[in-house]
Amino acid sequence: MAQELSADVRAFLEEPRFAVLATLNRDGSIQQTVMWYELRGDHVMMNTAAGRTKDGNIQRNPHVSMCVEDGYRFVTISGVATIDDDHATSQADIYALARRYNPDFKEGDYPVFATQKRLTYRISIDKVIANGFGE
Repeated sequence: MAQELSADVRAFLEEPRFAVLATLNRDGSIQQTVMWYELRGDHVMMNTAAGRTKDGNIQRNPHVSMCVEDGYRFVTISGVATIDDDHATSQADIYALARRYNPDFKEGDYPVFATQKRLTYRISIDKVIANGFGE
């Protein structure tokens, strides 16, 4: 069941900050990765190259957690990641993220993306912990 985001938390997440995505390794330890993300309605979109550690972790166990912080203000989201491996979608998503995080982005920047098999993650917003938003 999705948890609703307050307007101030949504505004915070809509700014181009970095997220730390946590997944579960095969041995039960936690793996964390700093990632670009975009809030899209009632889910969070992230994108990665196939074959990375987080990719295998999410395929084994799609339960993830992410944290976006700005000092003592932070938002932690727990949810379930679904994987979209459609080439056209994943390429469009990584370039959307590149434009979000690089205002000077030009077509042809990040040529490595075009050579990679990319995956898009859609993360449900099942649980939210927010601090510093006057709740």
